[in-house]
Amino acid sequence: MRTPADTRNFWLLVALGGLVTALGLGAAHYMEVHGHIVTGMNNQVVWGLPHVFAIFMIVAASGVLNVASIGSVFGQPVYKPRAPLSGLLCLALLVGGLMVLMLDLGRPERIIVAATHYNFTSVFAWNVILYSGMVGIVVVYLWTMFERRYNAWSKPAGVAVLVWRFVLTTGTGSIFGFLVARQAYQSALLAPLFIVLSFAWGLAVFLVVQATMDAWNGRTLATEIRRRLSRLLGIFIAASLYLVAVYHMTNLYFARQGAFEAFILLGRDGGGIYPLLFWGGYVLVGSVAPLVLLFHPRFDGGRGMLAASALVILGAFAWLFVFIIGGQAFPLEIFPGHVVSSSFADGAVEHYVPSLPEFLLGVGGLGAAFLLTIVGVRAFDFLPQDDLPAVQH
Repeated sequence: MRTPADTRNFWLLVALGGLVTALGLGAAHYMEVHGHIVTGMNNQVVWGLPHVFAIFMIVAASGVLNVASIGSVFGQPVYKPRAPLSGLLCLALLVGGLMVLMLDLGRPERIIVAATHYNFTSVFAWNVILYSGMVGIVVVYLWTMFERRYNAWSKPAGVAVLVWRFVLTTGTGSIFGFLVARQAYQSALLAPLFIVLSFAWGLAVFLVVQATMDAWNGRTLATEIRRRLSRLLGIFIAASLYLVAVYHMTNLYFARQGAFEAFILLGRDGGGIYPLLFWGGYVLVGSVAPLVLLFHPRFDGGRGMLAASALVILGAFAWLFVFIIGGQAFPLEIFPGHVVSSSFADGAVEHYVPSLPEFLLGVGGLGAAFLLTIVGVRAFDFLPQDDLPAVQH
């Protein structure tokens, strides 16, 4: 039964989410009126901090559905009660990420062109179909879970969601993998890398939201469930770290990629903050520290799960900043084997400093996802209801 305090807290959270979203919309309007000159982006770094937020939310939206897939498709009782919240978070994160992407285009009203005129030789056109299809399939999936008459269709819908989200994340990774003009990208490993990263990022987001909702409603997660979820998160973190290492080792195998890897990993030739974010932000804070919290005997029972999840999210932002911004900041190799210089700063490392409007736009996307989640949980029965005897068996 809801108390007056619960109602008050709900409207306070709605007001907070609405305020953050409004700040993001205001920042987008400011950038549209004054032009991208007010941002840190330029002719070389065309994807800035808003894209870091947007890609994180889109990739996490795919990964958060892993919880639903394990329950509906593979029949694991621990995860079945969490499937509805998993689907809601997918929709909320996807909407938030796409909001940031559209508002950062400079001409967001021209999205109607992308929605009505398809160039099937462009991976961006593929993603228009993948994103809209994902929303439709997840809505149907949630419908089969909430409507008793269609519960029998929940598993087929879950299989469809599982396949579609793999394709969607492959498409997101392929946006970078098909870019031949950037040495940081153009790798077939990026598609599977983004899929594995989505597992860790999505589960981390889910665990943070679940813990917040449980605290809000005075619930406590059973120790056995915490232990299972924390172990699964640890496996995903280790797999992500391994595949990131394989990606960089593959680059180091090719002589033409040596300069870029030295730039990103060692800070040579003006690498600046990128090695610190990679080694300190992603490897240490976003991977090693969470693994210690999840598997050290002192934290047995999943007591370090919430802190580990938060660190994984911070590490995700650090990795994406290095990957997206650092990959553009490194100078293009237009004529291999030759030194190129001109008044257009050819061969020079670009120094990117994000502006406040960029940051506010990115945070605004998170605010929109937060707002949709809060309203969805309040309006529908998305919170997990665990059947402990079934879980133990």
